[in-house]
Amino acid sequence: MASTTETGHAKNVATFEDLISYCTGYGATYNPSKAALQLPALTTQFTNAGATLQAVKAAKTGYDNATNARELAFKPLKPLSTKIINALAATDAEEQTIDDAKTTNFKIQGKRAKAVAKPDAKALAAGAEPVKTASTSQQSYDKMIDHFAQLIETLTAEPNYQPNEPDLQVPTLTALLTDLRTKNTAVINATTSLSNARIQRDEALYATDTGLVDTAQDVKQYVKSIFGATSPQYKQVSALKYTRPTTD
Repeated sequence: MASTTETGHAKNVATFEDLISYCTGYGATYNPSKAALQLPALTTQFTNAGATLQAVKAAKTGYDNATNARELAFKPLKPLSTKIINALAATDAEEQTIDDAKTTNFKIQGKRAKAVAKPDAKALAAGAEPVKTASTSQQSYDKMIDHFAQLIETLTAEPNYQPNEPDLQVPTLTALLTDLRTKNTAVINATTSLSNARIQRDEALYATDTGLVDTAQDVKQYVKSIFGATSPQYKQVSALKYTRPTTD
């Protein structure tokens, strides 16, 4: 479902079409000297504004598809990492290597390697300071990629890690890492495309003096000047409302 703000942009463009229709109905009487207020220019501005709305929709679809694909690609990562640790632990790898891999897996899972000791209720009541800790949840997609890459490096350096299961073998894991990076980059690019499309839409609709909303206000003033403030024609166009959203 479109957001209220997105609906507001579409409403502004639709209302501008109503304005053009009224002005067309005034016939030869509607004859502004300012080129930007003449009917051909208004029609072009309406068409261009509509195109920017469509561009935002297309970019939003691309963004949604990219984020969905990334989410699906990352979904198996946590259980897969646990399987890797179990497979490594079943080898003759040094305990330090297994511990290193476990530490990386804790980061992938979003957990602490060791619990942080905290003052008990009695100590807090006696005035002990609560333990302040930095967040250890490094669950952004960039971080997850970094952690998984580190886990693969640990496995690659361990000659005893030679699983028979294809999904646990280093070449398979490396291919997965590449796919994760590709899908994460696709989201970054889709985010940029969506942001740029919204900038272009906002320029078309809300730029000072030249945007669709300011043009509509100028048209209203012109209609008022030729027909009068109490005329039915001015009542027609003055009833058309435009909004300037403060957020997107």
